[in-house]
Amino acid sequence: MVGKPGRQWRSMCKGLILGTLLTSCTILLYCLASLQDHATFPEVPVPYSCAHRPAHSPQTTNGSEPLPGGALCTPKVDIMFMKTHKTASSTLINILFRFGEKHQLKFAFPESRNDFFYPAFFQRSQVKDFKPGMCFNIICNHMRFDAAEVAKLLPTDTAYVTVLRDPAELFESSFHYFGRMAPLTWQIAGEDKLREFLRNPHYYFDPEGFNSFYLKNLLFFDLGQDNALEADDPRVDEAIGAIAERFQLVMLAEHFEESLILLKDALCWETDDLLFFKLNARKGSTVSKLDPELRAKALEWNAVDWKLYQHFNNTFWRKVDAYGHRRMAEDVEELRRRNAEMAAICIEGGHAVEATNIQEKDMLPWQPIGEKSIMGYNLKKNVDKKHRKVCRKMLMPELQYLTELGVNLWITKLWGHVRDVINW
Repeated sequence: MVGKPGRQWRSMCKGLILGTLLTSCTILLYCLASLQDHATFPEVPVPYSCAHRPAHSPQTTNGSEPLPGGALCTPKVDIMFMKTHKTASSTLINILFRFGEKHQLKFAFPESRNDFFYPAFFQRSQVKDFKPGMCFNIICNHMRFDAAEVAKLLPTDTAYVTVLRDPAELFESSFHYFGRMAPLTWQIAGEDKLREFLRNPHYYFDPEGFNSFYLKNLLFFDLGQDNALEADDPRVDEAIGAIAERFQLVMLAEHFEESLILLKDALCWETDDLLFFKLNARKGSTVSKLDPELRAKALEWNAVDWKLYQHFNNTFWRKVDAYGHRRMAEDVEELRRRNAEMAAICIEGGHAVEATNIQEKDMLPWQPIGEKSIMGYNLKKNVDKKHRKVCRKMLMPELQYLTELGVNLWITKLWGHVRDVINW
């Protein structure tokens, strides 16, 4: 008689094989179609700006309070947010969705799924309803960045923004979230697969393996670079230089609130535009604690990401110095106070709950394969009419919000149904 572990293993293998075949065939068919479409696009110059003047967003002074002689600025609405994986980017995309709705902006959304056919490089043909010469204000869904192709889509005055995370913590999170999608991890024995992998990563890792990019220098890969390079390769420094030249602001997930204040300063936004609840957080029991030895191994394995992170950690704190530490502390405190007020108004119990305790299916975040480790929220039942809409939007997971914004996620939903049918 075959025991329960054997049945679970067969079920997981069956699901992974079916899912891989389904996803790969769909991507292949789409890419063949998009390559044909891409070849027929005339090269129409993009406009300098697609910005308009929102009627309810007058010119303001940049910062938390008017400064003596402070220059007036207009809220910036042409934005490219490079959404990196496992970096609090789901929280940031929720902020952008709400800002775009508030100002009736035009999003460049993907067609049929929630990303731009990642891990393929971005192409304009992947944008929903794309036509040459169209004006788009915001693009913010997952992609593998291609600077030249993005530049052909967006206005010249677009603000480029992204976010990084400590590579050791990011690797732990990615290993947990994407591990079952990367067949090279299936052979790892024992309960602590992360520790065993880092004990001898070259033994387990195949750079040509399916989804292997999730497990080495993922930030560098997302930003369109070669994640197999060694840290001392001159091409790494060249790539970091190109990223620094392209992106006006590189935020840090570990300093999320300070990052938002710098974003507010760079884009001339208001504090109300920054309000957020932390989305896609994992329950604590699923997070592997990295001891100093394991952390060192993770950084050594992701040495290119570590070099990237160190560079932009330095530029980040130079921006904080320029902003002013006292001013930054005051603005962060104000943001926290406002967020706490909204949590008291919007969230049942005032905090996130495990997936099994989320009452509305529409509020359930997408879960990693094989488990329900991503937490979410319950909306208070007695929220007053004034706040009910904004509360719901602030708590809404990405896929549900995209659907509300008119994106037909049929491929993503089909993959979700396959997972349900084979009973992950």
